Amino acid sequence: MEDTVQEARNADEKANKAITDAAMMSEELKKEQDTGAHLERMKRNLEVTVKDLQQRLDEAEQLALKGGKKELQKLENRLRELENELEAEQKRSSEATKGLRKYERKIKELTYQGEEEKKNVTRLQDLVNNLQLKVKVYKRQCEEGEEQTSVHLAKFRKVQHDLEEAEERADTAESQLNKLREPQPPAGLHLVSLSLATGTNMSSDAEMAQYGPASIFLRKPEKERVEAQNRPFDARTACFVPDAKELYIKGVIQSKEGGNVTVKTEAGETVTVKEEECYPMNPPKYDKIEDMVMMTHLNEASVLFNLKERYAAWMIYTYSGLFCVTVNPYKGLPVYEPRVVAAYRGKKRMEAPPHIFSVSDNAYQNMLTDRENQSVLITGESGAGKTVNTKRVIQYFATIAVAGGVDKKEQSSGKIQGTLEDQIISANPLLEAFGNAKTVRNDNSSRFGKFIRIHFGTTGKLASADIETYLLEKSRVSFQLSEERSYHIFYQIMTGHKPELIEMLLITTNPYDFPMISQGQITVASIDDKEELLATDTATDILGFTNEEKLSIYKLTGSVIHFGNMKFKQKQREEQAEPDGTDVADKVAFLMGLNSADLLKGLCYPRVKVGNEYVTKGQTVPQVTNAVGALAKSVYEKMFLWMVIRINEMLDTKQPRQFYIGVLDIAGFEIFDYNSMEQLCINFTNEKLQQFFNHHMFVLEQEEYKKEGIDWVFIDFGMDLAACIELIEKPMGIFSILEEECMFPKASDMSFKNKLYDQHLGKTNAFQKPKVVKGKPEAHFSLLHYAGTVDYNITGWLEKNKDPLNESVVQLYQKSPMKLLAFLYASFSGAEESGGDAGGGKGKKAGKKKGGSFQTVSAVFRENLGKLMTNLRSTHPHFVRCLIPNEVKTPGIMENHLVIHQLRCNGVLEGIRICRKGFPSRILYADFKQRYRILNANAIPDGQFIDGKKASEKLLSSIDLDHTEYRFGSTKVFFKAGLLGTLEELRDEKLVSLVTQTQALCRGGLMRKEYNNLVVKR
Repeated sequence: MEDTVQEARNADEKANKAITDAAMMSEELKKEQDTGAHLERMKRNLEVTVKDLQQRLDEAEQLALKGGKKELQKLENRLRELENELEAEQKRSSEATKGLRKYERKIKELTYQGEEEKKNVTRLQDLVNNLQLKVKVYKRQCEEGEEQTSVHLAKFRKVQHDLEEAEERADTAESQLNKLREPQPPAGLHLVSLSLATGTNMSSDAEMAQYGPASIFLRKPEKERVEAQNRPFDARTACFVPDAKELYIKGVIQSKEGGNVTVKTEAGETVTVKEEECYPMNPPKYDKIEDMVMMTHLNEASVLFNLKERYAAWMIYTYSGLFCVTVNPYKGLPVYEPRVVAAYRGKKRMEAPPHIFSVSDNAYQNMLTDRENQSVLITGESGAGKTVNTKRVIQYFATIAVAGGVDKKEQSSGKIQGTLEDQIISANPLLEAFGNAKTVRNDNSSRFGKFIRIHFGTTGKLASADIETYLLEKSRVSFQLSEERSYHIFYQIMTGHKPELIEMLLITTNPYDFPMISQGQITVASIDDKEELLATDTATDILGFTNEEKLSIYKLTGSVIHFGNMKFKQKQREEQAEPDGTDVADKVAFLMGLNSADLLKGLCYPRVKVGNEYVTKGQTVPQVTNAVGALAKSVYEKMFLWMVIRINEMLDTKQPRQFYIGVLDIAGFEIFDYNSMEQLCINFTNEKLQQFFNHHMFVLEQEEYKKEGIDWVFIDFGMDLAACIELIEKPMGIFSILEEECMFPKASDMSFKNKLYDQHLGKTNAFQKPKVVKGKPEAHFSLLHYAGTVDYNITGWLEKNKDPLNESVVQLYQKSPMKLLAFLYASFSGAEESGGDAGGGKGKKAGKKKGGSFQTVSAVFRENLGKLMTNLRSTHPHFVRCLIPNEVKTPGIMENHLVIHQLRCNGVLEGIRICRKGFPSRILYADFKQRYRILNANAIPDGQFIDGKKASEKLLSSIDLDHTEYRFGSTKVFFKAGLLGTLEELRDEKLVSLVTQTQALCRGGLMRKEYNNLVVKR
């Protein structure tokens, strides 16, 4: 029951709870219904609001659309106005640019005219100076001639008087006979004998008159020599001391104390220096001495001041022992006239003043006497005068050894070509026009090397000649520094001196219209391009070029000029290049005989070989631009080398030839702000030549002393250049690494640099990391050369060394109707031939090794250089060292520091020392016995055999000589410098004496016979 009650209660509670929950749910439902109603009202309100907003938005859009159209219309109108203003501004800018260019051209023309006027004024002044100089010389010659006439007249009267007395005494037969038996040398021969007896002295002013106006530029006059000998001089106190500005200055020693010397300089200042830094001065009689080996005191200061004083007197040639030193005068001197050539002909070195003609004649005489090939090596830094002296050597040989029986030849064209000597001389202006250019240091710098061999017959007559060339700097065709210019021929043509060329080549007379040749200077003050054009054109005629060949040369030169004006642009949304106009291509194609469309297609879409097939390959603008430059340089280089071949064909006369004299002219050592692969090749060549000089002067000379058994202590002059040379040419040297990198397609300039550093940096002092210099171009490595440290930039070396060409365009060249162009590329065979024209030679192909393997520019260069050194080693060399007096190319100024640097680098001082200490003259015993036995025939008994060595010993011991001045070797007798010349003078005196006695005996015999006839008639 209780349980039931309890359950009822629980049920009641649950019911109450459910009622309560229902009430609550009812209330909540009501709230939800209220909320829903409220939301419905809000929805209706929002829909009304949205409709209202939509209506307003539509209205706003309509209003905005109307206003926007008006604004857009305004903006479009404003844009049109701005475009019109911009177009007008562009027109004004274009007109202003045209006007500016016009004024710039006018300014350049006026500047050019001003320079021409300056050159004309300078020429007139030089002409006036030369005329005044000639007037003075002629006056002096007239005075000397009058004096000599008076002397000869007095002699004639005396002889006439003697003759009258002899006729009076003819009546007394006995006394006349006694008189006739007395030998009397004639006056003329007496004068000859006297002249030879005094041959060791310098020539008199009268004897120097044979050199004409050049005499005062060759030797001191007698008056100056006498004054120098009488000038007061204290050998104990006169000295040179170091000076920071002038390097050395003259002074007088005041006192000596504790290893120091107090000196009063010429400027009146008193300085104290260490005793070893005080250099003794030579007596005044050695001032301007012609051979510095004869100085009493040999030191840097004495050599420098001797060269300086001679240069101030325009005596530019000086002997330094076995070689000749010349200082560039930077002006014309009358020392190369025909009468000067004639005056030097056949003279021994001691008989004439120092001169390049004397060096040439010595080489010529040595060739005839020793029956041995000779060479004249003219070396020095860029701008020192090597090319000028080379021309003078050739001029000398072409004058003194004129070929006999060589008549002018008639060409098929009807033009007369010159004789062999004319052709040899004319080769120079032609090669200079196409191979020389202005550089920073030299207005007429040879940008290629040449070895000219002049061949002679057995009697010394000119027989033929040939020219080998080395490494034309073809990069100069497309690039020049701001202070330089390209090859002379471009500017010669543009002078307009031959107007028909301007019209034929489709060019203007303004080089600035052609960017490729106007990156630097366009005129050179020291060069008259108009006159040089005529010389170039005349040279082609003398050398026998046909009219067709001449026209082809000019047309190819014109095409190279136009190549630089070709422009290309990038296609829209592509990297492919396309022509930016065809006008220039049309001109190039016209001059080369090509089709313009084919030329442009070959440049922009070349066909390349992939496997066994050819495919067309697209090109970017930089690739096409590089290809155009490479083609222009290739045409120019091949044309230059072909000209050398043609010149050699004309100089080969087929006459019998026995010996030759080689003349070497290469680009001098170069140190520029920007030095590339061309400078490395040039400087390496100079290193090899300096090593050849050092080896010949200092090593071979002393080795011969040892071989001949002469008592001699070997002297190391510290002139070994092996370190730098091996660094460049040895396996894993610079050239080897460069050639190795060219074999890898992915190699770059940076990978080449890294290999150089890994291989050489820190392992040899000759290879260094360059210092960064603000304002100078970037350098990648430095080499310590004999002439100084050079910083090199390796940008583009791999491309230069591989030297690739666009084969599609080359194939067009091969099919050209222009015979010359087709011939130049007839043997081209693709990538195998890259680098093929880096060397010159005599027209032989040098681009491929046997088997057709790839050969680079550097490999060809090294091969040709090796052949050159082999040629030089087979000759007897004669050295000429050219010096630059100053960096500003100004006459009369000598910078002491610059000159001493060159003397130290070139081994001039060491050459003088070896000549003084050693025995530079030598002769075989048999030859000595035969030539000089006449000096004392009684010294060698007749009727018994005496070998050459004993005979020479007996003969020399019987002659009044300084017996310390010679040594006896195992096969030769060796002499100090100048002693063999003394023996020659004694021999000449003896010959004159014997001739005089013979003439006297003959005259006596004739007179006795005539006397006997008179007696019979009576």
